Amino acid sequence: MPSIPQPLVPGDDGSADPAVAAALAAYDAGGADATEVLSALSGARLLVPVVALLTSSEVGSHGLKQEKESEMALPKLVGRDGREAVLAFTGAAALTRWRPDARPIQSSTLQVCRAAAAEQAAAVVIDVAGPVSFVIEGDVLTALAAVATGTTPEGVTVARLAPTPPKRRWPWRRS
Repeated sequence: MPSIPQPLVPGDDGSADPAVAAALAAYDAGGADATEVLSALSGARLLVPVVALLTSSEVGSHGLKQEKESEMALPKLVGRDGREAVLAFTGAAALTRWRPDARPIQSSTLQVCRAAAAEQAAAVVIDVAGPVSFVIEGDVLTALAAVATGTTPEGVTVARLAPTPPKRRWPWRRS
């Protein structure tokens, strides 16, 4: 019998991690750079949305269209240029601001980046509806996905991450 996985953060109340919220606010105000946000995100729990997608419907005995079958889907953001992004949220309030009917799945930042790479998405967009949006893309996304999978693409230098103290800088470098 399959087992139900345990939550990433048992007892999670859906609040944004205070260190992540502070880093995003400082970034938005110009008092912090992207490396400080990435450092705060490195050990944080994110919420990935899943939504119900109607796959089949029928007309019921009452004459109204009703759901027959649906599937849960991971929504992606598609830019004007056609590039896709995986969405993630720092907390339940930010997720609800974007789409109240979405259901949260706990995930780490590295897991979200790995999922984006597996989906061949160009980016991860965090808190797309605010209060402060942040995008992980390019070499940074590639490196974080590589850390999550244990593989290193050619031309990318990756360091294994351990839980970091809140004020430490993000330990990555571009080659």
